[in-house]
Amino acid sequence: MQTLTLQQLADAIGAEVQGDAALTITGVATLASAQPGQIAFLANEKYRSQLDTSHASAVIVAPDVDVPKGMSALRTRNPYAGFAKIAQLLDTTPKPAESIHASAQIHPSAKIGKNVAIGANAVIAENVVLADNVTIGVGCYVGPGTQIGANTQLWQHVVIYHNCVIGEHCLVHAGTVIGADGFGWANEAGKWIKIPQLGRVVIGDRVDIGASTTIDRGALDDTIISNGVIIDNQCQIAHNVFIDEDTAIAGCTVLAGSCRIGKRCLIGGATAINGHISICDDVQISGFSMVIKEITEPGAYASGIPAAPQREWRRNGARYRQLDDLFQRVKKIEKQLEQ
Repeated sequence: MQTLTLQQLADAIGAEVQGDAALTITGVATLASAQPGQIAFLANEKYRSQLDTSHASAVIVAPDVDVPKGMSALRTRNPYAGFAKIAQLLDTTPKPAESIHASAQIHPSAKIGKNVAIGANAVIAENVVLADNVTIGVGCYVGPGTQIGANTQLWQHVVIYHNCVIGEHCLVHAGTVIGADGFGWANEAGKWIKIPQLGRVVIGDRVDIGASTTIDRGALDDTIISNGVIIDNQCQIAHNVFIDEDTAIAGCTVLAGSCRIGKRCLIGGATAINGHISICDDVQISGFSMVIKEITEPGAYASGIPAAPQREWRRNGARYRQLDDLFQRVKKIEKQLEQ
């Protein structure tokens, strides 16, 4: 178990200590569930009442928040970010692998860096390059010519096809497939002709990819995921998509081929974005949205239809079918009024 003093935690996140700086902290928890030896956080005022009854030994709070008498605190302007950093320091998640397992198959031409761990039954193909401190989980496949940067981790049963590039400090969760063929076909007289997908997937540094997500290789040019991008579970990233730095994509989102997503975008879950369109920097898209044309101005966008009681939905559905007739009637009335 990792243990750090409150002062060590404060130094790590740039916070001010209130109380016992020598207090030993063993883990993080919510205000409601924390026990002595753990540190909690208050980032939302609606949980303020839990602070008075919490059993946490310390709490991460904003500079202007009062804490109960006898409770130590770390004061920082962004308590939630402070919590995230401390949770990393006290993380108890096991590594996907601890050493190179005897059952791992490593091609003689592969270049393996220092302190690399490769789990049981993993396959490292010819001319693969694994940099220092890379971890490959149980049952992974890393295809020919693929390069993986330092300190990147693959959880169990990740598949990476040939000639892909993954940067440093990335995390790829179980069941993800990187570099599968994009959906490229030509039609001739009703018959489909497959177009070989000759591009790569190129992933930058500090990219986090959720479980069972698929990122297709480019048709001719590359599919590119830039530095700092985070992608949730079960997303589909089609061929030749470009995602710029620090964009976040929630679960079950679909990005069609050759769309371009800007920097610092926030894309809600189950969103579908049409192919061959661009979205500018600093756009927020609500969940269940369908984006069918480019977005050129930063801001919040939505198109999902919230759930409603069935009877209300049926009435609105019937009215929607009458919308064109209503439009024509209004147009006719407007012409009559003009005359």
